[in-house]
Amino acid sequence: MATLLYKLGKFALRRRHFVALIWVALLALAGFGAASAPTAASSSFSVPGTEAQKAFDLLDQRFPGSSADGATARVVFKAPDGEKITDAANKAAVTKTIAGLKSGSDQLASATDPFTAKGVSKDGTTAYSSVKYRVTSMELTDATRNSLKGVQAEPGHKGLVVEIGGDALQAPPETGPSEIIGVLVAAIVLVITFGSLLAAGLPLLTAIIGVGIGVSSITALASALDLGTTTSTLAMMIGLAVGIDYALFIVSRYRAELAEGHEREEAAGRAVGTAGSAVVFAGLTVVIALVGLSVVNIPMLTKMGIAAAGTVAIAVLIALTLIPALLGYAGKRVHGRKARKALENHVVTAEKPNGGTRWAQFVLRRPVWMLVAGVVGLGAAAVPVASLKMGMPDGGWQPPHTTQRKAYDTLSDAFGPGFNGPLVTVVDARKSQDAKGAVARVEKEMHALHGVAVVTQAAFNKSGDTATITVIPKSKPSSAETEDLVHAIRDESAAIKTDTGAEVLVTGATAMNIDVSQKLNDALIPYLALVVGLAFLLLMVVFRSVLVPLKAALGFLLSVVAALGAVVAVYQWGWLGSLFGVEQTGPIMSMMPIFMVGVVFGLAMDYEVFLVTRMREAYVHGEQPADAIVTGFRHGARVVTAAAVIMIAVFSGFIGSSEQMVKMIGFGLAIAVFFDAFVVRMTLVPAVLALLGNRAWWLPKWLDRVLPNVDVEGDRLRKQLAAQQDPYSDKDREPARA
Repeated sequence: MATLLYKLGKFALRRRHFVALIWVALLALAGFGAASAPTAASSSFSVPGTEAQKAFDLLDQRFPGSSADGATARVVFKAPDGEKITDAANKAAVTKTIAGLKSGSDQLASATDPFTAKGVSKDGTTAYSSVKYRVTSMELTDATRNSLKGVQAEPGHKGLVVEIGGDALQAPPETGPSEIIGVLVAAIVLVITFGSLLAAGLPLLTAIIGVGIGVSSITALASALDLGTTTSTLAMMIGLAVGIDYALFIVSRYRAELAEGHEREEAAGRAVGTAGSAVVFAGLTVVIALVGLSVVNIPMLTKMGIAAAGTVAIAVLIALTLIPALLGYAGKRVHGRKARKALENHVVTAEKPNGGTRWAQFVLRRPVWMLVAGVVGLGAAAVPVASLKMGMPDGGWQPPHTTQRKAYDTLSDAFGPGFNGPLVTVVDARKSQDAKGAVARVEKEMHALHGVAVVTQAAFNKSGDTATITVIPKSKPSSAETEDLVHAIRDESAAIKTDTGAEVLVTGATAMNIDVSQKLNDALIPYLALVVGLAFLLLMVVFRSVLVPLKAALGFLLSVVAALGAVVAVYQWGWLGSLFGVEQTGPIMSMMPIFMVGVVFGLAMDYEVFLVTRMREAYVHGEQPADAIVTGFRHGARVVTAAAVIMIAVFSGFIGSSEQMVKMIGFGLAIAVFFDAFVVRMTLVPAVLALLGNRAWWLPKWLDRVLPNVDVEGDRLRKQLAAQQDPYSDKDREPARA
């Protein structure tokens, strides 16, 4: 592989005009596709194989035209203190508001009258109207949203409080200025690392080009492939981070090759042949982890993973081709002025021990203590995981000042906490000889269950073979009691089917959230086994070792559990919540653990590959294990540290998002990279390798014969170049020009 990439690096620099033009054309093509693509609708959230999804699909079939997946809202009215909502003036104001809402948009399907639809609380102070739209929340026009928001400013309310809940007000996530700050921090780190504005600008420029192509492609395909807004946000988040990092490693190696006296074309070939090999395998681990999310069988998660993996693949290709092409334009100006002058004068400065060398020597002097300290520290950070509570977001997760949260609280106070999470029981009586009798039996059983507050009258479809019964729990949607009630209803369904032939299914947002959480929990271990197993095999090929990949996997598990612990402490317990913009604590989103496992594993392996391949390279060239560790840190620690700081800065930029999921993911990934890069890779890795010595690079002879030798460290390439000064050079070729 190193030889192939060596040729690619030289070709990219030599034909830099052609390579640069290709990437600019791809960016323009993707941008044109995004600009001309139809506006994407909200990504449908389907979960195949769950009872809630089965019931949802049945409703679409048996109640055609009901817009089961349409946006919904609840307009909540609360009378002024000392008054009733049924008082003449208040009642007239409510009726007028609902009439105005009905005439304000042609996307509205229905808006109930609270005075005829039993939407008034027992104490008479609160009422609500259930509003349903024909399209999803992301397809609502600005006029429709403004019409809905306008009910709060309706004249004539005279002290009447109006709040709006539901997903109709849901807007695309906004990241705010913190994302830009993250990129600026990355730029500062690059300038400090390289000491050259030109060298610092290359990784930023190529990362932006890669993200531009990736996100524009996602936007262009969003409507056709049903991709949600979170998909492009995730692709941007990961694409920026890995794009900068991969380019950073290539540029850093190119500068090192120039410092050794190689001409630009040769330096580009060697940089791509060695550091590029590490980039390829690091990118492969990220892609495996992201594409592996498809095993969960939640389409939205699968699409997010594949889209982000595509952006990572683009980042790898850009690092291997566009970076050496741009280095051809930069020439030797990729070095700072002082270093460039030294190179021009052929001044060889004595290599002084740098920070990486000193740190590696410090760890090697006390490997046991450093190992214990790192494991104990990560273990302490992981303690909050013991109280991890997972769920899916609802109105109760919104910040207290929002109208959605106020509507949620008002309904909870007036009608009971379970009113915000109704359970829709679907009775399929098509195979029953007495459909009405079967439905009556279900109603009776629902009334008898513990934890039920209200059971509404059954609503039949036109054919009379299917009915819906709404069950209001006594407990709030995210509580364990509500989950127990869902399971209790499902337990009763078996006996009902045996006795009547009717099938009972439970759906609704609350039941769907419960099913999603269970599905994600069930998929976590198989997913972990698949991703870690494939990456373990990949790392065995890279490092020609059994123990090094095993150490890498165990270190990853430590960092991801510690990161999950930090997420629980901040977003569930509220520790340092104000610092990270947490306005409302609550359960951790159900997809967070499995998502962090996938993404963090891929990113963690980046640093493992970049750092340990340098050690492997030194070891195969004859250095003793301890010396190889120091060599790896001398060449790689500075760059890995810079890459980690950049990735942390980019991920932290998304903590300012308006979307709770994006905010939580940004924090989780940032803290996970911090733990993995600085505790696991920088501390535990050298400590473990020092204790293992030569055994770290042990590989059974039979396995050595079976595994392909991909020459990541470029050993065979160096031998070829040593035997023939440059087998790919052409004496008559015109030298590369800046």
